Amino acid sequence: MRVLSAAAAFAAAATFALPAFAQNDWGCARTSATILARGGAKPDEAKGMSGEKLNPPLKDHAAFVEYMAKNRGDSRANLEARWDRMQANVKGKNLWRDKEIRAFLLTAREEFSRTSDPERSYASTFLDIGCGVTISGPAIVARMTSELDVKPGEKVLEIGTGSGYQSAILRALTDQVYTIEIIPPLAKFTDKLYDELAKTKYAELKNIKRKTADGYYGWEEHAPFDKIIVTAGIDHVPPPLLKQLKNGGVMVIPIGTPGKQAVLRISKSVSEDGKIRLARHDIYENDPTRRGGGRSTTFVAFTKYDEQGKTVSRFGKKQE
Repeated sequence: MRVLSAAAAFAAAATFALPAFAQNDWGCARTSATILARGGAKPDEAKGMSGEKLNPPLKDHAAFVEYMAKNRGDSRANLEARWDRMQANVKGKNLWRDKEIRAFLLTAREEFSRTSDPERSYASTFLDIGCGVTISGPAIVARMTSELDVKPGEKVLEIGTGSGYQSAILRALTDQVYTIEIIPPLAKFTDKLYDELAKTKYAELKNIKRKTADGYYGWEEHAPFDKIIVTAGIDHVPPPLLKQLKNGGVMVIPIGTPGKQAVLRISKSVSEDGKIRLARHDIYENDPTRRGGGRSTTFVAFTKYDEQGKTVSRFGKKQE
C-alpha cells in the first residue's frame, strides 16, 4: 500500500525506466535495516512460530508482548510499539474486529518499512521506501483492511504490492492472497524480502502469489476474486477489476483527482437479468476527524507503462 510522499508530490507518477532494472536490481528500493540488509535470515529468527499457529492475547498488553516474544521472537521494543499503534487504531475506529486486530498485531511492520527503529516503523505517518512510493501509515492500512472484511478462504487481489506490508496483513486473514506491482525493481526487492522472511518465522508469506505487471488489468487467470484492494489513486474504477470481482464481492479503492481521493468501498451485485449494480461508500464519510469529509487522502497515481517502459499516470486515461 502506498501513499504519495512529499518528494513524489511534484509529479503525479513515478517514472523509472525498465532498462535500469537490468543494470541495478535494487536501484530504487531501500534496504536500510530490513532482513535483506542484515544478510538474510539469522539462525535465531528461524525458531519463531509461523503466524498461522499464533493466537496472541488481544486484550492484555503485557500478555501480548510476553506471548509474542516467547513464541515468535519479535523484539520487545517493536512489540510495544505495535501494541500502542493497534490501540490508537482501535480508538480511531480503524480497527473494530478481533480478526483485523490479530492480523495487525501479527504483522511485523518493521520488516517492511525499511527501518527497524520502532519509533519510525510504527509512527502514524507514511514512510519513504524509495522508487517514489511509500509504505502507508498504519491507520489507513488498518481502515482499508477493516472495510474489506476478509474472511478465511476468500480470494483477495491487491493492486500495488509496494513494501509488501498490506499483503502480509491480508495473509493473516486468508491463505488466498494475490498481489501485483508495476515497478520491476520494487517488485523484485519485495519478492526477495518475502522469500527471505519466509525462511524464518514468517513461513506463511511464501504462499502469497505475486507478479510484476500493470495491475489495471487484474489477474484474469485467477479471477473471480471475493475482495480487491487498490492502493493507488485513479479517477475511475478500472473495468477489468470490476469484471474480475465476484458477485457479492467488495473492492476498496481511492477514487478522485490527482492529489485528492476518496477511499471508496464498492460492493458489487448482479441481478437475475445480468445487470451489475454497485453500492459505493466513502469509508471516511462520517469521520469527524477528516476535514472536508473523506476527500483528503493522497495516494500515488495508478500508473501504466509507456512506450519507453516508464510508468506514467493513468489519471484521465480510462479508454485505451
